[in-house]
Amino acid sequence: MKVDMLERASVGGDASAGVADRGVRLDPRAEAPPPQTPLSGIRAAEELGLSRSEFARAVQLGLVRPAPRAASGTARFTRDELDRVKAEEGFPQALRTRIETVAGTDAGARVLEVGPSRFTRLARCGHLTPVGYRINRYRAVVWLYLAAELREFAAREPGMLAGAAPPPDRELMAAGADLRPRRWRGRHVGLLLRGTADPWERAAVLASVLPEEEVRAAVPDPAERIVLAALAPPPPYGHPQVPAAAEVAGRLLRAEPPEQVHWYRASLDFALTGARDQSNSTGERGPT
Repeated sequence: MKVDMLERASVGGDASAGVADRGVRLDPRAEAPPPQTPLSGIRAAEELGLSRSEFARAVQLGLVRPAPRAASGTARFTRDELDRVKAEEGFPQALRTRIETVAGTDAGARVLEVGPSRFTRLARCGHLTPVGYRINRYRAVVWLYLAAELREFAAREPGMLAGAAPPPDRELMAAGADLRPRRWRGRHVGLLLRGTADPWERAAVLASVLPEEEVRAAVPDPAERIVLAALAPPPPYGHPQVPAAAEVAGRLLRAEPPEQVHWYRASLDFALTGARDQSNSTGERGPT
């Protein structure tokens, strides 16, 4: 009886022990799935059923989050992140609604159901913030607006859609003010800063909108300027490649009013202090 029990135990008992007795070692990682390779932006857009421009806007707004950048600097996207986006309520139409843009004054005025002149005044006086731009064949800036934000503005500020302009707006228009570049630039920088916690990358974002002489004054060390240049964010999606149009668009990326230059310079000084402190403590980023 004891022999029979021992035989059954050796056959139907601990299978891994039997394998080990035969000189085979089980790898505890053998059942683990292989790590997933992050997808390129083009492939991720296909997975979500978005066009390239729609996908770029979703990434810009933080609705689709890229994986930490590889050494090449190319943004890639994990399967888990795409699954998260797909699992959101109302996908894909809800996502498309959030990233829908309208281009130019006439299209924006139609969304607000106002005349073009009123839309222009609302935009130039800073009530409406562009989300992007393109340069047309006449080298004029065509501003892009989120349709959802225009609808929200109409619902929130119905009094701005009719009647006379308020005194502050009349003063701005009389002075020929146009706050659209400034408002767009602030939004652009804010989105870039929100997308990274790395202190050197944050400093590079702020340096990228300052005139060169301001950057040299804030960063006298050439080695640090090389780091900031290497980490500088790429131009936004749709930035033109044709030199004449690129020159027009390039001016949108640089702060010009003195008070705005001062604000970004102060922010850069603060960011550099944090970046240098981190480098001194870890040595992971920046010149040594």
